[in-house]
Amino acid sequence: MLDKMKQLWEMKKKMDELKKELDSLVLASEDNLVKVSITGSQEIKSVEFKCDPAATDKARLQKSLAETVNRAIKESQKSAAQKMSSLGGIPGLGM
Repeated sequence: MLDKMKQLWEMKKKMDELKKELDSLVLASEDNLVKVSITGSQEIKSVEFKCDPAATDKARLQKSLAETVNRAIKESQKSAAQKMSSLGGIPGLGM
């Protein structure tokens, strides 16, 4: 029982470290209209327009922003999954 508690405590420490890493990791996704920066924990840090929004077709700009945010989220998820896999699961819990 004590060994399991120790393993869980160690895993919690590793997960806390992982969360700090993901919070500090900043990824960017961009196209010719917008640039989105997101953390590894999927918090949007910035959205930059690389064009004049007033001079750009609204529907095109909206589509570009949605696609760029979705790409940034996917990259963030990939990075988080890679870092999580390095932990090797939780011993004794079948993970």
